[in-house]
Amino acid sequence: MDEKEQRIVDARMKLRARFLEKMRGTPGVADGRPRGSGPPNQHGMPRLPVGQTETAKWPVLDLGHQPNLPLERWHLRVDGAVEHPLDLSWQDLVALPQAEEVADFHCVTGWSRFGLRFGGVRFETLAAAASPLPEASHVMTHGFDGYTTNLPLEEALKEDVLLVHTVDGAPLPQEHGGPCRLVTPQLYAWKGAKWISRIEFLAGDRKGYWERNGYSNSAHPWRNDRYDE
Repeated sequence: MDEKEQRIVDARMKLRARFLEKMRGTPGVADGRPRGSGPPNQHGMPRLPVGQTETAKWPVLDLGHQPNLPLERWHLRVDGAVEHPLDLSWQDLVALPQAEEVADFHCVTGWSRFGLRFGGVRFETLAAAASPLPEASHVMTHGFDGYTTNLPLEEALKEDVLLVHTVDGAPLPQEHGGPCRLVTPQLYAWKGAKWISRIEFLAGDRKGYWERNGYSNSAHPWRNDRYDE
């Protein structure tokens, strides 16, 4: 491990320690009465959340526009309540430590796809490089299509939250958010912005597109937490 990689690892560990207790208390990890069926997933939750049906297909949902982003034009801004704002090219992204997670994908519209093999960069790696300020508590992720969605940092910093650029060993398809999107396996999938263009750290919460339009702000599948009440 070179010096740069060691700095990122050290920063990740420091950031994880800061949010560890909150992460351990999130419903996707600690819910004592999760609703669903099937064998437990890796976090002890029923693999199929309540109200979901398993599918072998991967349906496509978006705002009606699928940006076409050649890799040479793709970029990602990380800013807001951070010490070190970042502006990353595609080459910068793939030069960061890479990770792979096999995870399930749960859509609020009622379908779940199991065992997708996602490859990319852990969200916490980018967060560590940007160094969130002490007051940072949430992030807003933005897509090139204008989409936005919010996350508390105790959800965003989980190990299985990735900026994904490959799935099942192939480049992430455009219709699923390629070349890069966020995935949040412990929350409904709308919490992961497709065609991600910006990660904005916030000192406090702010609702994104679907959260402003009646969807739950917390989005926990094992609580059937789909809509604002």
